[in-house]
Amino acid sequence: MNHPIIVRPAAIEDAAGIARVHVESWQTTYKGIIADDYLASLSIAQRTHDRELRLQLPPPGVVTYVAEANGEVVGFATGGRERSNHPEYTGEIYALYLLAAHQKRGTGRKLVQVVARDLAVQGHTSLLILVLEANPARRFYERLGGRVVLETTFMIGEQVLAELGYGWPDIHTLL
Repeated sequence: MNHPIIVRPAAIEDAAGIARVHVESWQTTYKGIIADDYLASLSIAQRTHDRELRLQLPPPGVVTYVAEANGEVVGFATGGRERSNHPEYTGEIYALYLLAAHQKRGTGRKLVQVVARDLAVQGHTSLLILVLEANPARRFYERLGGRVVLETTFMIGEQVLAELGYGWPDIHTLL
């Protein structure tokens, strides 16, 4: 049954729902990419605690939105100032996750748009999103007009993974 999706600013009461989406989406999206033992070790309880802290005292300029269906959080996005001091990109989407059953329905696009809108209001003129190179959903960012502007690696557990940075030199193209 399809329920209308509501995209709204996250509240502290959404912490557990955000944590569940985060863990479940990692476990489905990154299966075969990130080590099984690492994925199995992800804790909804720990992520709930972490998310409660972030929602209570967000760093200046950081925004979080949730996508809700039938009263349940099914996705979320968080963004703020670009974290690596990239010379061209000033805003960044730090996280964008949706439960598998809610992907490919326009919800991810709505989440990107509301975060980009808030960042543009804050004065950010460009946007960057880092994505695992092996993530099959990374084509989503290409469909939104992002282009690969950097390649890097990072550690998750004992693994070194390749990551791509998709950039939008003009944040307004996402609005």
